[in-house]
Amino acid sequence: MKKLISLLALCAMLCAMLLSGCGGKDTLTLNVYNWGEYISDGSEDSFDTIREFEKWYEAEYGQKLKVNYDTYASNEDMYNKLSTGAVSYDVIIPSDYMVARMAAENMLLPLSFDNIPNYKYIDESFRGLYYDPDNLYSVPYTYGVVGIIYNANVVDEADANDWELLWNEKYAGNIVQFNNPRDAFATAQYKLGLDVNDTDHANWDAALAELKTQAPLVKSYVMDEIYNMMESGEAAAGAYYAGDYFTMLDAQSDSVDLRFYYPERTNYFVDAMCIPSSCQHKELAEIFINYMLSEEPAIANAEYIYYASPNALVYENADYAEELGEEAMEILYPGIENFSELYNEFAFRNLDTATLDYVNTLWEELKIA
Repeated sequence: MKKLISLLALCAMLCAMLLSGCGGKDTLTLNVYNWGEYISDGSEDSFDTIREFEKWYEAEYGQKLKVNYDTYASNEDMYNKLSTGAVSYDVIIPSDYMVARMAAENMLLPLSFDNIPNYKYIDESFRGLYYDPDNLYSVPYTYGVVGIIYNANVVDEADANDWELLWNEKYAGNIVQFNNPRDAFATAQYKLGLDVNDTDHANWDAALAELKTQAPLVKSYVMDEIYNMMESGEAAAGAYYAGDYFTMLDAQSDSVDLRFYYPERTNYFVDAMCIPSSCQHKELAEIFINYMLSEEPAIANAEYIYYASPNALVYENADYAEELGEEAMEILYPGIENFSELYNEFAFRNLDTATLDYVNTLWEELKIA
């Protein structure tokens, strides 16, 4: 009898441990996978989107919820992790071209928009774009345009025009370039008037020649390193995403005067909320996406990350516009009504494997030259 009681007690303890490890039988779990620094997280007295959603869900549905929130550094990192099948997430926020790739590979689930009524606030300019033409798999989260950031204490205003600045010998050793082939080659292709989605090798060869001309002027090939280099004045000019310019502006040293402009031809992008095929809680994931589109979290996220929002509740909000200021609104929202036209002309699309392999070969040639 004692053995039976002990066995029952052991089973009860194991069950309790299992329930605890899964969040408990009364606690739901939602797994979210997003870029780093890409949501208002409660720091510096900001709105804590994840915690507020947990509280909202319990108040709305009477059930406790735990959101496990992980981050990734690139679309490719996220894709590689999910494609192995070793992990499961309910919501991801890939960039446009990766949405197209994952949808083509059956790695995304079609959305039930009955659970996402706030989708009505997404501007029409962001619907039916190439990466999700039938609006089946994605809800736009943010968008942006690549521009040129420069230090006006070093760069003459007369030289701050189009892509030529990044090839100007006057600023040799003060220029930074993207440290990835797609973005770096695009700067040369846009400068030369070439199609960034062309598969003709001659196009890419021409861009390589242009990048080789630039190489002696380049201080460093960078990604996130550009923040410190521009903020401190270590570099004087480089291309990056418009939203990140304002992060740099907030942190610039007293000896730096950062400015920004858009080249005539440049990259336009959209990052979107999706549900991967590994999702364990699809309806809950859709409820989360809908919450992200509601006014308070949508505005808080836009203010925190400084990227433009395709959500009318954000860009039409007077308090949001006042908080950002006139300059920021002009830079972040340059003609939203024309976005789809410019996007369709200039945005990156998926390249076939043979072209990608060729581009990577050219990139290695550039870096070892």
